[in-house]
Amino acid sequence: MAFLRSALHALWMLVTVVPWAIWMVAASLWASGEEMYWKAVRWLRWQIGAARLLCGIEVRVSGMEHLPDGKTSPAILLVKHQSTLETFLMPTLMPHPLAYVFKRELIHIPFFGWAIGRMDMIHIDRRKRAEAFNRVVAQGKRLLAQGVWIIMFPEGTRIPRGQKGTYKTGGTRLAVATGAPVIPVAVSSAKVWPRKAFIKRPGLVDVVIGRPIPSEGRDPEELMREVEAWIEGEMRRIDPDAYR
Repeated sequence: MAFLRSALHALWMLVTVVPWAIWMVAASLWASGEEMYWKAVRWLRWQIGAARLLCGIEVRVSGMEHLPDGKTSPAILLVKHQSTLETFLMPTLMPHPLAYVFKRELIHIPFFGWAIGRMDMIHIDRRKRAEAFNRVVAQGKRLLAQGVWIIMFPEGTRIPRGQKGTYKTGGTRLAVATGAPVIPVAVSSAKVWPRKAFIKRPGLVDVVIGRPIPSEGRDPEELMREVEAWIEGEMRRIDPDAYR
């Protein structure tokens, strides 16, 4: 039954992504960056809703009150990365548009990549490390000033349930360079949608949003250690079975 439900969800994503991507590419000829973003969020909501209806995946969010107020209040979200789920989920939860920092190769993926390539996000060439970070800072400052929040996965890739990756300082370096506060987010998504897994299981995913951590005058490495300690501590609280 789990295989059948997962197959139906995968089919739904495949069937909807093609017309959505064509529409996104066409709409980019006249729509503003913010309009393009909310068009994308509509498709993401379809996928999250289908995961709930077809696969029995429920989401419980806590800590929304910790998000900054104000249309242009800046924030950099640093999120635990276990699954594709949080990639789709976070824009559907946040009151501000989000800009992902991602490798440029993703824009070459047929349809999905073409669509995100038409959006105002930060895609980088990882082979050019210094140039890539300068690009992140320059674009990050511009987007934050517009009220767009930056979202990054500090572990860099999806991490198996109950494990911890290497927390890289790119997100905290950007925070220090821009003065934006850091908001850590813990997500227990691998309970239902493990990395690189086709089969999704019914269950509850907890999303916990931490209090903003000021970045001004901080050392990026020390700041990232604080973020890492908070996220990993919350992961053990919301998914204790994974850490026994």
